[in-house]
Amino acid sequence: MAGPCGTGAPAACWKRHIVWQLRQRDRTQKALFLELVPAYNRLLEKAELLARFSEKLQPEPKDVTPATHQGPWEEESEPDSDQVPSSATLRVKWQEEEEGLRLVCGEMAYQVVEKSAALGALESELEERQSRLAALEARVAQLQEARTQQAQQVDARRAWNAAQRAAYEALRAHARLREAALRKLEEEARDLLERLVQRKARAAAERNLRIERRERAKQARVSQELKKAAESTVSISESASATSLTLSRCMDVVKGLLDFKKRRGHSIGGAPEQRYQSIPVCVAARLPTWAQDVLDAHLSEVNAVRFGPNSSLLATGGADRLIHLWNVVGGRLEANHTLEGAGGSITNVDFDPSGSQILAATYNQAAQLWKVGEAQSKETLSGHTDKVTAAKFKLTRHQAVTGSRDRTVKEWDLSRAYCSRTINVLSYCNDVVCGDHVIISGHNDQKIRFWDSRVPRCIQVIPVQGRVTSLSLSHDQMHLLSCSRDDTLKVIDLRVSNIRQVFSADGFKCGSDWTKAVFSPDRSYALAGSWDGALYIWDVDTGKLESSLRGPHCAAVNAVAWCYSGSRVVSVDQARKVVLWR
Repeated sequence: MAGPCGTGAPAACWKRHIVWQLRQRDRTQKALFLELVPAYNRLLEKAELLARFSEKLQPEPKDVTPATHQGPWEEESEPDSDQVPSSATLRVKWQEEEEGLRLVCGEMAYQVVEKSAALGALESELEERQSRLAALEARVAQLQEARTQQAQQVDARRAWNAAQRAAYEALRAHARLREAALRKLEEEARDLLERLVQRKARAAAERNLRIERRERAKQARVSQELKKAAESTVSISESASATSLTLSRCMDVVKGLLDFKKRRGHSIGGAPEQRYQSIPVCVAARLPTWAQDVLDAHLSEVNAVRFGPNSSLLATGGADRLIHLWNVVGGRLEANHTLEGAGGSITNVDFDPSGSQILAATYNQAAQLWKVGEAQSKETLSGHTDKVTAAKFKLTRHQAVTGSRDRTVKEWDLSRAYCSRTINVLSYCNDVVCGDHVIISGHNDQKIRFWDSRVPRCIQVIPVQGRVTSLSLSHDQMHLLSCSRDDTLKVIDLRVSNIRQVFSADGFKCGSDWTKAVFSPDRSYALAGSWDGALYIWDVDTGKLESSLRGPHCAAVNAVAWCYSGSRVVSVDQARKVVLWR
């Protein structure tokens, strides 16, 4: 059935269609009742007329006489009895018609009642539907209003997204430009570094060649002089001074040749190169119990700490690219000096055994060397291609080792600031330690590797559970302490190359990939800092937790150091604090 939906809005078309259907049904049912009521009224009128007519036709009692008393006038009326029916017949006929009409009226009245009830039900249904329609119209109005608000919000969000996208594209374009500039600068820096290294290598080679030529010329000249002296005839009467002069000159020549061989790296008799003086070994370390001094030492988190050989000088390095030197005086830390010039965050510091130089690993892909007492860097050891995470002095003079995230470990000749050897490893190197002829490196792939300084190969690998964050070698070089991200410390017996002890404790957890743990100077205890600012100390022989120190630190402890005298401990954390314990 087609509805009156015209060209109006689609949202109102269905409403007009429902109203049109309701009106159509109302007209149809009203037409039925309009026909029924007039018919009923006509029937009532006919019934009333017939009732009046029947009343008029009923005879009066005086008119009813027996037939025996008829007079002559009755005979005259006999001829008309055939034409007009009798009143009794008419009465019966009218009664029958009246009864039929009454039946019809009763049926029609019953139909009227039924139709009225149906009409009432339909009217109530119509009212209910009209109320529902009104509620639906109100709901539609609310939804349309909400839709309008949502559309406005969507438009505003689209405009904001468009602005953000434009800003993002602008930032991406700017970032691409900066990355291109950075790549160009890195290439230039790499080229400059390669040229510098090549130039230093050429200069060193030329210097060695000149020295070798001078020594050979000197040796040839002395040989000629000795040959001439051997060929010449010397009288016995010559003075003893001439003989003494010749012997002295020969001794000088031999001494010069020996010194030349030593400078070339060949010692007489195969003896190793001269080493630093040995560091005094602590007899018995004391457990720290309380914090003597607390300082906000750096501008940002402190990553490294190290005592000097005399236990009275302390070095701390942090993410602010500074190394602060402190004097330990009477249980207090007093500022001594600040070393500047680092190109990135300091990740590790180390004193040479004499205490006159400091080596630091930095995030600018290099290690830097300072002389104690001088503010600016003395040398920069460049050659790594990623962050340098460890830098340690070797036991021999003027040699160091660095480890980096570029998966290399490098040995350095500090007298020439030259890389003498590069070891390619299989994983990020987080820390290194050095023995007599071995380099030990801890890696991100949960392995500790041992490298022989005399041959270019890995001689042993010890797996551990968790990424290695630090290594500490005992003074007797028989035990190695490792800290790893599985929240344990392990003591490795280097004589049999196996794990002797595993330390853990409730609450102890490594706070970063560069958390440092150390032995006590007498190797009786192992010390490490936790993510919650507490210090944990274990007994190496029994494996039991001896003590846990809490208090000044409110952030993760990055590194700890135990002085060589065994009387003090220093800890540093990510909240810039340096704490001296006794």
